[in-house]
Amino acid sequence: MQTVFEISTTGPGLYEFTPQVADWVEGTGLLTLFIQHTSASLLIQENADPEVQTDLTAFFHRLVPPTTDPSMSYLTHTYEGPDDMPAHIKAAMLPVSLSIPVTRGRLALGTWQGIYLFEHRNAPHRRKVVADLR
Repeated sequence: MQTVFEISTTGPGLYEFTPQVADWVEGTGLLTLFIQHTSASLLIQENADPEVQTDLTAFFHRLVPPTTDPSMSYLTHTYEGPDDMPAHIKAAMLPVSLSIPVTRGRLALGTWQGIYLFEHRNAPHRRKVVADLR
């Protein structure tokens, strides 16, 4: 069973889409999620305290700043904007796919876990995540 989730983003940050996935799954099996983009990632992360998402976004911005930062002057892929190559680097460091067990129609996530798209670009995007449940 497959579907594609489309997640709208408005800039860097984590966008939870656990409810959409939970509404779609059924039966028992293994759910694989795969993002079809090279400048965004997927994460399972805490969904109870929004400061976690804020801190993760700030940390990765500090770890991989835009190409306008002097520490990034060695980068050559800059024609798509100062956030583009750093977004590719972040996506290379973080997962682009996730595997989640599904038991009797429910995601086998922990109490405070949620499924997030981690947007690394500044501009709004419509991101596609392929879901496969077997």
